[in-house]
Amino acid sequence: MTQEIKITMLGASGVGKTTLLTSMYEQFDVTSRQANLQLIPDIETAAMLDKYLEQLKSLTYEFKAEEKKKGIKGTLAIAGPESLPSYIFNLGRFQQKPSLQLLFRDYPGGYISPTDVPGRKFVQKLLKESAVAIVAIDTPALMELNGRWHEARNKPDEILTLFKTAYQKLADPKLIILAPVKCETYMQNPESGQKMLRRIQDKYAPLLEFFQDPIRSDKLAVITTPVQTVGCVVFLKIEVENMNQPRFYFRKTSFDAQYSPQDSEQLLRYMLRFMLRLYIQDRNWSMFNSLREIFNPDAELKQAVDRFAKGCKHGGGFAVLQGQSLLNL
Repeated sequence: MTQEIKITMLGASGVGKTTLLTSMYEQFDVTSRQANLQLIPDIETAAMLDKYLEQLKSLTYEFKAEEKKKGIKGTLAIAGPESLPSYIFNLGRFQQKPSLQLLFRDYPGGYISPTDVPGRKFVQKLLKESAVAIVAIDTPALMELNGRWHEARNKPDEILTLFKTAYQKLADPKLIILAPVKCETYMQNPESGQKMLRRIQDKYAPLLEFFQDPIRSDKLAVITTPVQTVGCVVFLKIEVENMNQPRFYFRKTSFDAQYSPQDSEQLLRYMLRFMLRLYIQDRNWSMFNSLREIFNPDAELKQAVDRFAKGCKHGGGFAVLQGQSLLNL
């Protein structure tokens, strides 16, 4: 029987959750094969993400992040939360029957609003059930004008409230990935990447303090993994338009620059490293029992973890903020 690992994509409207998932999708195959694994999307997932991929590849030279014709449209739930799509990937040893299923859940960003009670409850339920939460962060909103638009775009207070409700009592360990997206401008060198990391630690200090509370800290691993979700674009400017709403403009690095995301595979590396580490550390974690079917004998599992660990980046914006023991070999 294939076991399921749930992963929640967390973030407000327009921060880039679906774009992040699309850039991850492009790198899944290459990354998993490095450990003699195969990660195969189901038919519906491949169809949806291939469509999004084409939209990203067709971006014009200069564009607004919010322009729906030139970027990925936000996730919709026409018939309520249960109508939302799931992005399903089957994981197993190369050329063998998959034993583990990674289930990514996305949702309309408006669900985190305090006024959307059903949507908020749905997201809280996802967080409780998920082994991994990926918090997408709109990096220009965080960095430009000293973070003037950070609260409005990234909704850090609402994100904290969701975690406080979902993580009151933790039975199993969790991995939280803080993923700055649209961060090409701020990843030009290690120094600029570290500046971005310091800004994250400052602006998300209340959330990080919640994770560090002794009643839950031993069950939480928290990392930052910046993802250049398009790769060929840089931040251009912010214009304030109708009703004091900011519009973020970007441009390609050249007219013929091609879609070339960077570091999106880091999320997968850390996720699999987290899951494999817990399997090695304690066989009693119920959600990781299927790893026995993928890796046998244990020596092969150890080699796979070694390969993933060596590929995980550190420095320049990448960091393990908490729970190193949940990732160490």
